[in-house]
Amino acid sequence: MGAGSSEAEVREHIAAERRELAELLEGLPAEAWDAPSLCAGWRVREVVAHMTMPFHSSTWRFLREMVRARGDFNRMADRCARLDAEKWPAEEFVSMLRKNARHPWKPPGGGFQGALSHDVIHGLDVTLALGVDRRVPEERLRLILEGSDSARSRRFFGTDLEGVRLQADDMEWASGSGRPLIGHAQDLLLVICGRKLPEGRLRGEPAARFTSV
Repeated sequence: MGAGSSEAEVREHIAAERRELAELLEGLPAEAWDAPSLCAGWRVREVVAHMTMPFHSSTWRFLREMVRARGDFNRMADRCARLDAEKWPAEEFVSMLRKNARHPWKPPGGGFQGALSHDVIHGLDVTLALGVDRRVPEERLRLILEGSDSARSRRFFGTDLEGVRLQADDMEWASGSGRPLIGHAQDLLLVICGRKLPEGRLRGEPAARFTSV
């Protein structure tokens, strides 16, 4: 849990994030659902299918799919996202997000802070890829950066930030040491998570390493 933040406060952020994303997704043109996201190999449709998986899948399905994937969580998540993306129309995914704003799902070992991170990061995978100008509230970002900017998180995402100092230009936040990589805090969060960002989002000598070509 973030410093000074109660579980109830984090859960309010989760509910707000899901409702805001549902409203945003509801307003997308049909073709946007088949546009690529920042998640390699996933369209917007697969990202939202993955986000809503905890709301429509049973524990039995999770275990069965993990066995099928030989214990590889990423392989399991990819298979399920692709299957689920074709199972329901866009409006059903929007409804799932809205109706489950207060769903108590938590990622294994991640707590409610991990659930908030999951929703915010995947929401950004969609909005940045589509060029939608959505700014995640600063308080939400601080909670997420506290948990995401760790050695464990960087190992999980395989992010190499050796010799790079992340420096936000829209709030007081920085991490690491070395050559400065400057951008909005939410963009730097995606860098930590191993995403390649659209051109022009980052500044500084290391920017090219973290920008899609």
